[in-house]
Amino acid sequence: MSSVDLKALLEQMTLEEKIGQMIQLSAIFFDSADGELTGPAQEWDLDEHGLSMIGSCIGGLNAKHKREIQDRHLATDRNKIPLIFMRDIIHGYRTIYPIPLAMAGSFDPSLMEECAHMAAREASHEGTHLTFAPMVDFVRDARWGRVAESCGEDALLASKMGEAQVKGFQKDDISSPESLATCVKHFAAYGGAEAGRDYNTVEISERLLRSRYLPAYKACIDAGTTMVMPSFNNLNGLPSVGNKFLMKKILRDEWGFEGVVISDWEAIYELCVHGVARDLSEAGEMALDCSCDIEMVSRAYYDTLADLVRSKRVSEDIVDRSVMRILELKKRLGLFEDPYHGSIENSDVLLCPEHKEIAERAALESAVLLRNNGILPLNKNIKRLAVVGPFANSQAIKGTWAAMGENKDCISVLDGLKALLPHTEIKWALGCEASIDDPSKDKIAQAVEICENADAVILCVGEPQGYSGEAQSRVDISLPGVQDELIDAVTSVNSNTVALVFNGRPLTLVNLEKKAAAILEMWHPGTQGGLAAAKLILGMANPCGKLPMTFPKHVGQCPIYYDRTRTGRPKKNSDDKHEICVSDYLDCGDLPLFFFGEGLSYSNFVYESMVLDKNEITKDDTLKVSVTIRNDSDTNGKEVVQLYLCDLVASAVRPVQELIAFEKISLAAGERKTLDFFIREDMLRFYDSECRYISEPGDFTLSVGYADHMRFTQKFTLI
Repeated sequence: MSSVDLKALLEQMTLEEKIGQMIQLSAIFFDSADGELTGPAQEWDLDEHGLSMIGSCIGGLNAKHKREIQDRHLATDRNKIPLIFMRDIIHGYRTIYPIPLAMAGSFDPSLMEECAHMAAREASHEGTHLTFAPMVDFVRDARWGRVAESCGEDALLASKMGEAQVKGFQKDDISSPESLATCVKHFAAYGGAEAGRDYNTVEISERLLRSRYLPAYKACIDAGTTMVMPSFNNLNGLPSVGNKFLMKKILRDEWGFEGVVISDWEAIYELCVHGVARDLSEAGEMALDCSCDIEMVSRAYYDTLADLVRSKRVSEDIVDRSVMRILELKKRLGLFEDPYHGSIENSDVLLCPEHKEIAERAALESAVLLRNNGILPLNKNIKRLAVVGPFANSQAIKGTWAAMGENKDCISVLDGLKALLPHTEIKWALGCEASIDDPSKDKIAQAVEICENADAVILCVGEPQGYSGEAQSRVDISLPGVQDELIDAVTSVNSNTVALVFNGRPLTLVNLEKKAAAILEMWHPGTQGGLAAAKLILGMANPCGKLPMTFPKHVGQCPIYYDRTRTGRPKKNSDDKHEICVSDYLDCGDLPLFFFGEGLSYSNFVYESMVLDKNEITKDDTLKVSVTIRNDSDTNGKEVVQLYLCDLVASAVRPVQELIAFEKISLAAGERKTLDFFIREDMLRFYDSECRYISEPGDFTLSVGYADHMRFTQKFTLI
């Protein structure tokens, strides 16, 4: 670590230089041609001296570009304080692995950690120092586009996957040229936006906030994330960047976070748009009072902070505190000694074979087999295969927020199948587009024609990668365009239709579930997605993913999630359409199409027993739960063993079930394993009606299985 004396450095800085460290601008501000500053810099009235005081840059093209910017900056900054280069590296840099929602479906934190480290290697070699990840917003509403970036609807799963990303990106030393510092986002409850509409209001109880929305952020902080980004939304009446309860009481005081807080893009300015600040001066004062250290792109700090300090409305000590946090981060990154962070022009790690192998493995482990009437895996000696649908020959499957990843680097399903089936006659047809705005059916006939005489059909449907992500909310989460008409036409002439679904969110797939012989949920799988899909179809890999989020039958069920709390009038029999005065829908029912935790395999896993080593425990005891599973098939496979808890009677209404432990295991053909889980008293705690985090004596049940499909249930008592 650098020996630079940060205290002495801070003391020699002017107020304007300190404020400059608290401002982040996009890379275009730092570009110049023949000494002329760019238009954005001129709009801010930034001369070369003013630009030299800026503390961080978002974006930048590559290692060469960032080195040029850093060189110009250091040549003009009298304090020689390097810039930090930050970027959204969400699921890969150039080699793209599946979207985070898909990765959560792997139920494999170690794989997530490996993927994050791969992304860190590529991005760091290209001159990036910090990633705006992990994004661990808890979400229950599939209409929200940013669900694709999340880890789904379970707080434990999101916590484990968020922690794994922090460890993978940062490893043991963020100064390493193969590591990135991390920024957990979006704090807090961004995923709770009303009606699933991005940036919308969030109104939730403190009890719900603490029990479901906050745990994953806390897990990332405990794992050592270096930065936190407040969310855009207002939470219970105050936007997060100006929310004292959130930013001071919880983040700084309760959790003791001492790292850097950075606003999201123009979020401080948006305090004025929200109507909680009269002007930029008041917005800047509010954000700084909530310990926001860096303002991203908007100009409240740039325009007003110096006057706020000189007028004594803001103490310079508060500015110094923020600047010291920023300088400490730069020192930890090793930038004072190596301002380039070990970046390498034309690095050979981008899209290298090792990274492609990791991305392929991630796509294989994230895919979820939702339905199979026995058609899968296909026989490798199949003679005639039809591959149809808008995603059959598409390379646009990398997903939202793919950093520097390009569609041209992705392998399509058609190319994957052709590579693995060189002796099979493979025909393909588009069938239709996947666009909301394209109702054309004129290509369906061509698809039907090639399907009629095929031995099997691979039907590739879904939603375009641009339909999920930031500001991509949808009121209709069915397959866009005329894809359902394509499904009807193809399945009517060939019952051996295997459907592959490419999507960034849960979709309503009722028609597909009725018509297809098999459904393989591929998500947006990244660079190697088409090859992974082909290997899964042909049995060269065995599906092992599970759903990290519930799939509704109809959008009107949203938000729908597995860990619902009890109602006083539950439906007792899901098949009984004549129950009256129960919590249900007349025209749909209350059950989803596919459950959280659901996912099939080519193996047949038999859960033989679940044994508790005792039926009573005290607060100082540990309860051992032993689950025995056998692979009753000729196919090696992996199974995610999921353990759920139900608190039978409590002082506040509890969920009907909640995931408290899971583990992914490998089982060879015919192999039997016993897996032990250990239950502690702290795993039984909950927030009561007064938001006290407690456990209560009483009866509980433990179940193994998934959501509403439990294999065994055993009761125990906390005394």
